[in-house]
Amino acid sequence: MTPDDLKALVRTVPDFPAAGIQFRDITTLISHGEGFAACVRHLAGFAREGGAEAIAGMEARGFIFGAAVAVELGIGFVPVRKPGKLPVEVIGIDYALEYGADRLEMDPGAVTPGQRVVLVDDLIATGGTACAAASLLRRAGAVVDRAAFVVDLPDLGGATRLGRLDVAVDVVMEFAGE
Repeated sequence: MTPDDLKALVRTVPDFPAAGIQFRDITTLISHGEGFAACVRHLAGFAREGGAEAIAGMEARGFIFGAAVAVELGIGFVPVRKPGKLPVEVIGIDYALEYGADRLEMDPGAVTPGQRVVLVDDLIATGGTACAAASLLRRAGAVVDRAAFVVDLPDLGGATRLGRLDVAVDVVMEFAGE
């Protein structure tokens, strides 16, 4: 399936979570077997081109796509978690959100120094979470210079923000607006 075919499988929910927001709901894409598989193949192609030795995904929807991409490529998956979810000593990073702050954590032993890790997530909006994940993985010793997303909301500038960290961004589809 082409990116345009896949884009047609993403449901737009108006005024969620607030008035004026056009929410891009990927649950309709992942519930479509052929579409989900095609989307994973597109993402895997980006990661393969980037020389991925492992895939990292951010909780929660990054786990769905990232783990599937890792399986497609036959490589490992590195979960980047919300606080307090890992049973081992972790490293973490606090980062700003539009209306507050959040934190990501990971097992520093999940990557090896110099390992090329590609970030995979469902959507890039402002890029805050992706930038934090890239920084955290780098602190653990990974080389992170590529990220792949199902959906980009380019008007929110996340891909540009990741680019400032020298992370190239690949996307399956874009939706204008917020």
